Amino acid sequence: MLWNCAEIDDLKASALASSTSLSSVVTRILVKQGITQAEDAEDFLRPRLAQLDNPFAIKNLKSAAKRIEKAVEDKESVVVFGDYDVDGVTSTTQMVSMLRTLELTPKFCVPRRLDEGYGLSLKAIERVFDGQIPQLFIALDCGTNAHESITYLRDLDIDVIVVDHHQTKTQAPEDCIFINPQVNDHKDAPWHKLCTAGLVFKLLHGLLKLRRLANDPRVESIKLKDYLDLVAMGTVADLVPLQKENRILSWFGLRHLRVNNRSGVRALAEVAGIDSCQEMVSSDISFKIAPRINASGRLADASLPIELLLQDDYGTCINIAERLDEINKKRQTIERGMAKVAEQRAATEFADAPGIILFSEDWHPGVVGIVASRVSRRFHKPCVILGAEGDLAKGSGRSVASVNLVKVFQRCTHLLEHWGGHPMAAGVSLKSLDLAAFTKCYLESLEALYPGGLPKPSVEISTWLEMGDLNESLLEELDRLHPFGQGNREPIFGLRNLVLEDSPDSFGNGNFRFRLPAQPGAKRGISGIAWQLGEPPKIGEAVDMAFRFSWNYWRNKRYSQLTLIDWRFSEDN
Repeated sequence: MLWNCAEIDDLKASALASSTSLSSVVTRILVKQGITQAEDAEDFLRPRLAQLDNPFAIKNLKSAAKRIEKAVEDKESVVVFGDYDVDGVTSTTQMVSMLRTLELTPKFCVPRRLDEGYGLSLKAIERVFDGQIPQLFIALDCGTNAHESITYLRDLDIDVIVVDHHQTKTQAPEDCIFINPQVNDHKDAPWHKLCTAGLVFKLLHGLLKLRRLANDPRVESIKLKDYLDLVAMGTVADLVPLQKENRILSWFGLRHLRVNNRSGVRALAEVAGIDSCQEMVSSDISFKIAPRINASGRLADASLPIELLLQDDYGTCINIAERLDEINKKRQTIERGMAKVAEQRAATEFADAPGIILFSEDWHPGVVGIVASRVSRRFHKPCVILGAEGDLAKGSGRSVASVNLVKVFQRCTHLLEHWGGHPMAAGVSLKSLDLAAFTKCYLESLEALYPGGLPKPSVEISTWLEMGDLNESLLEELDRLHPFGQGNREPIFGLRNLVLEDSPDSFGNGNFRFRLPAQPGAKRGISGIAWQLGEPPKIGEAVDMAFRFSWNYWRNKRYSQLTLIDWRFSEDN
């Protein structure tokens, strides 16, 4: 693995440290992100909701808010249709919750992945209608490329609002109110990279503005801040850049995850084993909350987590959360079996290829994306994993840094039935008979787009540290950099010429625990853990370490801990 550490302007970092109360370690991280002035550092470290732009600046948002306002005033029938991932679930929960508060009784629906496929399908629409045609149809986190379904709805004289953030394959949908900054708005707009949960929050903000102007007494008791926990969940889970308005919304949303008393979130946190004493961080969403929500959409019915998040009774919430936990355990079992086979096949069938594409009739279509992520990380190649559904092969692709799956799939559209997604993650379906041709096109497209070969795996060192820098004061400062994610990566630090005094304790498959040498005045050194890094360094060997530094929570207490990313022998060893 390559180790990279971009040069940092130490003079700017020192000047920033002098004008703030921040350590030089944190100011070096901020300067590396282009933050050099004290006021900019304060805005980054302590965002304000007042920094959010006027929601009506988003193209078509005011039209959508006015159309929803008409539905409220006329007590119209409304269907809210969301995608089945965390972004879609939290977007749907926000919209349904607000409409219920405004005394509408909307139906809500998410597609049943195994029966109805991806996105806004005709099959899912017919199921939710069940013979009753609504006056307004609101599609969330889907619809940008659903031209046939939108035409179908409009032919039934149903007004359609689409709120989405996916890229368009051909052209924007017509004859509907279409909110999608990725398609409609300037790329430098502070809301350009919002996921759908963030866009729905802005839409509800606009709706409340209109209702206040109309002197609607029902809005007096509505606190829009109480929706921020849902926005944070959707934003972090959907891997959008945590910059600009995404950072503001997720920063506040993580705090509201603990303090707004949403029964469904508390139940999920309890079942997921999140320590009640700890502050919620983005990794809690990514690795504990989101998998339990997503598992329902992958293997069962994604309306279950929406019911959980809309529910007030805590006992009912615990029951639903435990069901989601059981579904997630089933997902993990299926995933492990699939991943073992997929990794074996990838190692032999695609050893010299620029990418990996694997199909099996036995693979569950609801788990292929997770397996693709695992295989992609293992081999550092873009990977597509496909399962069978009738005469179709359906699955998901996951990419690596600097490799754009959207561009790759665009070169293969003539072989695909459906596809869509992001540069790093995309869904795809094709006729099983076209698998060989698609594999050939996929690999040739990677070679054409990246003639110099794929980037080698690397680790980006945020800054080098001395042993004395590793203390709880640094951790408390690092807490201010949260939330971490796309566009605001958790810092990876480096230590040079470290010599262990105690033997690491190996366990499992290439895992080990270790402890740094104790600093003067300390009883013992900081503990560390490594996952799947093979053999640990030995006592007396001078090594360099690349690691994350964070709190570890255990039994209502917290401890500082290193998570080792990579290690190497020191150059002067």
